[in-house]
Amino acid sequence: MSKYKCIIFDCDGVLVDSEAISAGVLVEMGNQLGANMTFENTLRELKGTSYQYCAEYISNRIKVPLPVNFETDYRINSFEAFRQKLQPINGVKEVVENLKMPFCVASSGPENKIRLNLDVTGLLPYFEDRIFSCFAIQKWKPEPDIFLWAAETMGFNPEECLVIEDSLIGIRAAKAGGFDVYGFAEHDFNNELQTEASLTFKRMSELLDML
Repeated sequence: MSKYKCIIFDCDGVLVDSEAISAGVLVEMGNQLGANMTFENTLRELKGTSYQYCAEYISNRIKVPLPVNFETDYRINSFEAFRQKLQPINGVKEVVENLKMPFCVASSGPENKIRLNLDVTGLLPYFEDRIFSCFAIQKWKPEPDIFLWAAETMGFNPEECLVIEDSLIGIRAAKAGGFDVYGFAEHDFNNELQTEASLTFKRMSELLDML
């Protein structure tokens, strides 16, 4: 029997394969402003970060504030890209269909983005009424507030929950809140996650056995 009573999933890169899509949109829009960004560096440096961090990153590269409509345009462009390209993480449907304990999603993205991505990938029915967005509380990872809010709302203490994350920022947020956290390392080519996660795993299909 698992020692955990609740699973808290990150969304991007854990439930849906969205990180590369988001990075591609940011690179295209940033480079139109002269940011001289590459896809590989952007994906590595911005993975798991908030939109605010991404905007500041691009602004620092172009050395002027971003246009006032940048976020609106980014949401429009990225949402359209998600509708066309987004796929669930391989094996995640089987995981959520067979979990024997409560679970939820806690993400840095706005709730409409979380809902869109879960809907496009067929995962939304599993997470209705169990969606927690950093935008709702205006606190972002690596602060632990999103995970603490999710755990409390689900009715559990941090030590009773397991967080599933794919970024160092997310792992640090979970640890700061007193949670155990497993690192989903499918795209962790430099093995960074294993230095800070409780455990790491490469295929989502491994998670049920690990629990």
